[in-house]
Amino acid sequence: MSGNRPKAGNEIYFEFVAIGRQVKVSAIDAATGTEVSVMGPATASRADLQRLALQKLQARLKTSG
Repeated sequence: MSGNRPKAGNEIYFEFVAIGRQVKVSAIDAATGTEVSVMGPATASRADLQRLALQKLQARLKTSG
């Protein structure tokens, strides 16, 4: 799944915050400071939520750059 990975050398930070029965996941591109967030159920796997946030970040970086 190379489509889900950032470009070589790009560092991505993830933050997980539980809000009731939901989890807010923020993904931040270290090089540009671009940040996106997604929400999902607390029962979802951490990997699935992280993948969703990464896909949203990649889409944002494509449109802004």
